[in-house]
Amino acid sequence: MTSPTRRRLLLSAAAGLAPGLLRAQPDKPVLRILVGLPPGGGTDAIARAIADRLHEHLGQPVMIDNRVGVGGRLACDALMASKPDGLTWMIAPNATPTFQTLVFGSQLKWNLFRDFAPVAALVSYPLGMAVSTATGVTNVREFVQWVREHPKEASFGVPGLGGQNHFLGAQFAKAMGIDLPVTPYKGTPPLITDLVGGHVPAAVTLMDEMLKHHRSGRARVIGIFSDKRSELMPDIPTMAEQGVKMLASEGWTAMWAPAKTPPAEIARMQQALRKVLETPTVRELLTTRLSVVPGYLDGAQMAQRQRDELAAWEPIIKASGFKPE
Repeated sequence: MTSPTRRRLLLSAAAGLAPGLLRAQPDKPVLRILVGLPPGGGTDAIARAIADRLHEHLGQPVMIDNRVGVGGRLACDALMASKPDGLTWMIAPNATPTFQTLVFGSQLKWNLFRDFAPVAALVSYPLGMAVSTATGVTNVREFVQWVREHPKEASFGVPGLGGQNHFLGAQFAKAMGIDLPVTPYKGTPPLITDLVGGHVPAAVTLMDEMLKHHRSGRARVIGIFSDKRSELMPDIPTMAEQGVKMLASEGWTAMWAPAKTPPAEIARMQQALRKVLETPTVRELLTTRLSVVPGYLDGAQMAQRQRDELAAWEPIIKASGFKPE
């Protein structure tokens, strides 16, 4: 993301507002979009890029409400507790509902399909593995060999345990028959800092921050976990192309509403979201600055995507033996 864009989003985040709120009519009810991750991060930037234009199609102000904590769980708690009146929504990555459900299960206050109404999937993005230039590695085969030759140094960093990045890295290690411990970080920025600085040999996370370091030669993305190459980075091969036999998976961001939100309100929001994602300036911001691909899916399509993802990951997570603290 360019610095002017990030500064603009951070300034609006400091006020708790989407930029469009400043131009919206003050006599209309304010729409609140819950975001469970910090201001200035990837999910927050996606939410603000979309919210910035929502007011034009909805005719009322829009506010971003960051409820940060427990991997997005606090935002989910707030959504469940909100009135289903069409004034409260949530934008979150798939990792929040899918992996929170699979990893934490009965510890959650909410049930994904009972308490939330799927509204629309908004964007998707590849997740990949990057390595430090200190390893001298340029592809998967070389990294596997490096791990075998440096067992005491080998590990992969992730922006938190129990999420999609964690289990992708674990599946990679299992598929390649190597011992690759996980090193958790409190978010992506410190992970990337240590990767570029050579303090962790590899990292698994989204491409927004990693890609710029790959392009500048400060780190090397050796593969993405999607089922095909990404239009955002067609020069980077998939893991499958390099002989890694594992579940293909990517990240995606979507919107939910409280259960029992009136269908008319959901339909109105869906229509507005579709128009926003068709706006050339928004598409340019999402693709070139945030490294995500706009891709609208309606509520029914999104719900099916959730079910498919839960079914695919459930046996993998159970077999991993991972237990949350």
